[in-house]
Parts: sequence; C-alpha cells; structure tokens
Amino acid sequence: MRSLVLPLLLLLFPLVLFGEVVSLPINQEILALGAFKRSIFEDPLSVLSDWNSFDENPCGWSGVTCLKPQNRVVNLILSNSSLKGFLAPELGLLDFLQELVLSNNLFLGSIPKEIGLLKNLTVLDLSSNQFSGPVPAEIGDLTSVTKIDLHSNGLTGGIPLKLWNLANLVELRLDRNKLSGKILGTNTHGMTPSYDNRTGLCGLTSLKFADFSYNFFVGKIPPCLKYLPRVNFRGNCFQDKESIKPRSTEQCYSVKSQAANEPYEYSNVAPEHRRPHQPKWLLILEITTGVVMLIFVITCVVSAIKICKRKSSGIIPIRKQSSWKDEISISVDSELLKSVLRFSRQELEVACEDFSNIIWSSTYSKVYKGTMKNGSEIAVLSFSISENQWTTYFELQFQNEVADFARLNNENIAKLLGYCRESEPFSRMLVFEYASNGTLYEHLHYGEGCQFSWLRRMKIAIGIARGLKYLHTELQPAFTISELNSGSVYLTEDFSPKLVDFERWKTIVSKADRNGSVANGLPYHGFMDSIERRHMDVQGNTFAFGMLLLELISGRPSYCGDRGCSLDWAMEYLQKPEKMTQIIEPHLKNVKSDDLSVVCSTISLCIEPEASKRPSMEIITAMLEDGIETSPAALYKNSHLAWAELALTS
Repeated sequence: MRSLVLPLLLLLFPLVLFGEVVSLPINQEILALGAFKRSIFEDPLSVLSDWNSFDENPCGWSGVTCLKPQNRVVNLILSNSSLKGFLAPELGLLDFLQELVLSNNLFLGSIPKEIGLLKNLTVLDLSSNQFSGPVPAEIGDLTSVTKIDLHSNGLTGGIPLKLWNLANLVELRLDRNKLSGKILGTNTHGMTPSYDNRTGLCGLTSLKFADFSYNFFVGKIPPCLKYLPRVNFRGNCFQDKESIKPRSTEQCYSVKSQAANEPYEYSNVAPEHRRPHQPKWLLILEITTGVVMLIFVITCVVSAIKICKRKSSGIIPIRKQSSWKDEISISVDSELLKSVLRFSRQELEVACEDFSNIIWSSTYSKVYKGTMKNGSEIAVLSFSISENQWTTYFELQFQNEVADFARLNNENIAKLLGYCRESEPFSRMLVFEYASNGTLYEHLHYGEGCQFSWLRRMKIAIGIARGLKYLHTELQPAFTISELNSGSVYLTEDFSPKLVDFERWKTIVSKADRNGSVANGLPYHGFMDSIERRHMDVQGNTFAFGMLLLELISGRPSYCGDRGCSLDWAMEYLQKPEKMTQIIEPHLKNVKSDDLSVVCSTISLCIEPEASKRPSMEIITAMLEDGIETSPAALYKNSHLAWAELALTS
C-alpha cells in the first residue's frame, strides 16, 4: 500500500492544491521563517526585530542569506544570539536551505523530524543548546550534508542507523549528550554487527572527524574508527580495554543500554527483502482503502480551494490546525526537578483543610494556608487552570518556575519547600514557607500604628533591599519580582520581611490570554512571540522599591482613588529639605532627620524616569545600610522614649 498510494499522493497533491503547479518560493519561505520566529519566546538581543512578516522579501532579515537572483533562502545562521524557544517543524519548507546554524542558543524540546526534508542542506549545527529526546532518523535523509554538529545538548536514545547512509558526511559531532546503545558498523537486521570497510558507519568513506565522547555508548569501538583520536570516545561505557576515562559502573548501570550481543536498531522495520509475503486479498484491500482515502482528500482540498478563491485572490497559507497535544513536542529534563521535594495532593489537601483556608487569590491562582503534620506552616500556591487549557508550554513554564524558585536561598526571600504535580485530579501547585504575620500592606493600612515605629520600618526597608540585592546581583541569571509592592512583602513574627512572588504566574497567563491562547484551550504560536523575557525588568523592580519606600514612610498606598498617585503628591517634597517632614505619616514619632534625608534621596534615585540611570540594588542597599542606624543603642542615645521604642521593636 505504501509503495502505491504514497507516490500517487505526491503526484496529485500539488496539482489539486494549487490548481496548476503554482510556485510559492518567497511565500513559502516567509511562512517557514514566520513560524520559526513565533516559536521563539525570548530574544533578549532583539536579533529577530527586523523579521517582518509583511515584508515579501526575507533576504534582508538578520541571519538570513539568499541566493541571487532567485532570492531563495540558502543560509539561516543565528549562532550566539541568546534565543530561547523551540525549533519549528516548518523549517522543512526551506527547500533551498544549505546551512542551518543555531549553535550557542537556548533551544528546547526535540529536534523536529521535518529537518530531514532539507535535501540541499550541507551544514547542520544545533550544538550547545538544550535539545532533548532522540536524534531523528530523518536526518539520515540529508544526502547532501557534510557536517552535522549536535554536541552539548541533552539528546537521548541511540544513533539512528540511517546516519550511516550519508555518503558525503565529513564531520560528525555527537559528544556531550546522553546517547546510549552501540556505535554500530552495520545496518544488517538481526545479525551480529560487522565492522568491515563496506557497510554502515565504516562505509562512510568521506568521514574525516567524529566525536562520540561523554555519552553512554556500550560495546566496542569499531576498528574502522581507530584512526580517530582516543579522546573522541572517552566518557562512555565501552567494554573496550583501549577506552580512556570511562564512566563509572554506577553511571553506566543506570542507563538502559542494549545488551552487548544485541544490535541496536533505531527502526523496527526489517529490510525490504525480509518482509513476509502478503496475501493477494490483503494487497487488494490496501489498494482499495488507499484509493478511497485519496478521493476523500482530493474532495476536501478542492472544496477548500474554492472557498479560499472566493475570499482572497492569491496566497494560500499553509497552517496546521491541531490541538495543543499535537504541537511542538516538549521534553523537560527530568534532572530539572530531581532535587526538589514533591508533595502529593492528598497531603496538601489535609494540611490546608480541604483547601478551604484561602489567604490570597487572583484570576488564575489561589494561595492556601496549611499546617503540616510536623507543625510547620506552609503557603500553597495553586494554579486554577483546567487540564484542557494547560498547554505544553505551560507545563514547561511550570517546571522551569519550580527550578527557578528552588535556587532562591536568602533570609529575606520566601523559601520554596516543594511542588505538587498530579493528573488525577489535575493539580499544579507550589509550596512555600509561610510568614505568619501577614503582609506589609495590611500592617501599613489596617494595622495598629503604634506597632509600626520608625525603627521597625527602617529595618523592614533594609531587609527588602537586601532581598532584592540578592535576587538582582547574586543570582545568575537575575531573578525579579513580577509585581513588587507592599502586598508581596510578608512579615514573620519578629517583623522580618519575606519577599514572595504569587503574581508571577498570573502575569504569564494574562499575556497568553490577551493573545487568545488560553480562552479557547489551544496553544497559539503568537503567544511565544508576545511573551516578554521571563526575568522581568530589573530597573522596574528598582522603581517599585522606591514606591514601596515612599509608602513605608508616608502610609499612603501607591495609588489611592480619592487622593490620586502618591508619587505625584510626594514630588513636591522630595527635593526640598525644608518640606521633607511633610511626607511622614502624622502619628510617627522619633523620626531622625538624617534617616529621612537618606530615605528621600534613595526614593529619588529609584524613581528616576530614565531607567538606565537608576542605581543597582547593591548601591541602594549600601546607601540605606550606611546612612541609617538601626541598632537599639543608637536609638537609646537619641531618644528619651527609647525603652518604649525598644519594647515595640523587640
């Protein structure tokens, strides 16, 4: 059936789809490059900023080289561009592409099998990314390729046997992955590997360089490859006495490799001459079924063409409509969450009293307070998105968030204790330590004023600054709070501040919702294109800290309906020393003028309109620590009410 129906489809489909054999050189390539851009969700260097889908000629776009005079795309080179996203299958539409170089970026997920459609490709370089999953067997269809470089990724599985059909291959780099199985020298099914100079890998007469180091390969190094340096095989699990620096027995045992006497077959299809003879009645049934399917496809396509011709005069966009489960396959490295504690939904449900104790909520998430069996209090952030709306991108984003929060370790940052990820019922939750004294907002605007002395406010301000300094300057990459305000600062029993980021997920989902990717439960490639960088603007956090300082000393929210914006009100006093005291909340006592001057200067620097002129949190923290004395001794020396003040702040 395959031998009869597939060629017939290939012959008829172009004629039916386009009426006549219509050439779509530029349009097809714009579709492919547009899909590539939409699959990128982080472009910090703005490399793709000049990729305009309305431009009918992509030859001037960054990283794109065309062949004159046909203007066909022949090179796509975007190495060292800090791009983060997935590799769009639509790249297979670039029929004339000769070089695809995307090394040293942050590409995720699997390598699409559609790469095998690039028959003119000579260089494939996807090295130093975060690709996972198997090496697609379809790469063996790249008959013109001379260089394949996939090193430094997270690829798993074995080496596809079809790679040994690449007669023009000169350079092959598969090192520093998680590949396993054998480096076979034969393509014979069901027989012991043969390492002669005519078959399989040994038949690649053009191969001059290959590197298989730091994987989990087993068996022996084929004799025909002994011309390669021994270091190109190190860090594997070979049972070869000539191997150098092999992996430990424990590491090799943990990988499910093929047995030493069993050939590794990437394909489960036997060679054609070994296929069992089919009965005639089965062959007739297959042909009949194929013809019926072909007629059905032709009918559907003809109908679609008629509809499209009525609606537009020209270009038929090639767009695949599918559910999110059929979208780009995303594989997340299991090592990502290995060190993070995983809670069951049942134990969190018991701790949070059937999830009845809600302490915070937004459109897409809720926070519950709970108490574990050991008496420790927790805050459980639960994402309120149904399973049919949970896209593959959201799953990757969730796991990245868990790993991101898990790396935070500072006394002024709420600590992530673990996560919950279950299917029945569908659950995605983050578990944090609980700061039992409420939020800074609650104390400033609903608490008792006598509890919040000037000294206590200054200690809180310095604690928040230290937390932000840690997030911005001591972490690589930097971590920022998505919505920094007095509601995101929780206080412990001794009024130490703990920064939390319960709004982080709401920010992610709201961006998706505005692009139509959540409302209908389907993924939307434009969603990735519309997402800002995951780590929000550091300068934005600095501005928010200035507003928080103003709220801390004035007692006025950043925005109040009846009094307008607190910043507009405060600008009149910030730069005038003689009027600074009018910013202070009326009931505050023992305010030191030197402290007030330091705080007002810090606020002015933080709210600088030009973001690039705002100082780093390292500088701001030093200003507050050096300029404000928070020790009890200093307070006692300067105030006759020291004992009362000390009692309030102890």
